[in-house]
Amino acid sequence: MRRKIAEKTSIASSRIPHITYVEEVDVTALEDLRAKVNGQKRPGKPKLTLLPFLMRAMVRAIAEQPHLNAHFDDEVGIIHEHAGVHIGIATQTPTGLVVPVVRHAEALDLWSCAAEVARLTEAARNGNATRDELTGSTITITSLGALGGLATTPIINHPEVAIVGVNRIAPRPHWDGATFVPRQMMNLSSSFDHRVIDGLDAAQFVQRIKLLLETPAVIFIDA
Repeated sequence: MRRKIAEKTSIASSRIPHITYVEEVDVTALEDLRAKVNGQKRPGKPKLTLLPFLMRAMVRAIAEQPHLNAHFDDEVGIIHEHAGVHIGIATQTPTGLVVPVVRHAEALDLWSCAAEVARLTEAARNGNATRDELTGSTITITSLGALGGLATTPIINHPEVAIVGVNRIAPRPHWDGATFVPRQMMNLSSSFDHRVIDGLDAAQFVQRIKLLLETPAVIFIDA
């Protein structure tokens, strides 16, 4: 497993010219909404973490910038855009890092995203995930949860062209024009393949995700 991880990360690091874009996101409203929904959810419903909201925000952002949901075949120099949004969830397991895949996230609602993430990450950690469940992602999320630090420089999951990194949520002072108020803040650290994605495109993608996470009601409004 370690040898395979070493091979994959070495290929990504050596072949892909990474550009990493870090942005601060105010998730106060999202965390309030998440707490309320989790407190009122029906029995049998999965607990909502940040990830399902982020996944839905990514689906919305990708609809506007579909070239970020792609593979770059650098052996022949061809970009393959994908209609389906298959989101890889980088998951730490006892034997190493694996990436189970939530397929067709564009067709899943918030609860379905949460249930599929829970099912796949549990299977990955137990060693029960199938080969099909561990391959075929078109864009990846990586998160260290509470250990996520202030910023990271995620390595792209080759041959994808983008990865979204989640850093820890923590209260920080925010100036509201009159005084400092505590807000729940989180950084997104996202890397892009600079051969395929220009800096402006990367910034627009992250800013769109930021807007959706900061105004979570918009995530549920059909465009």
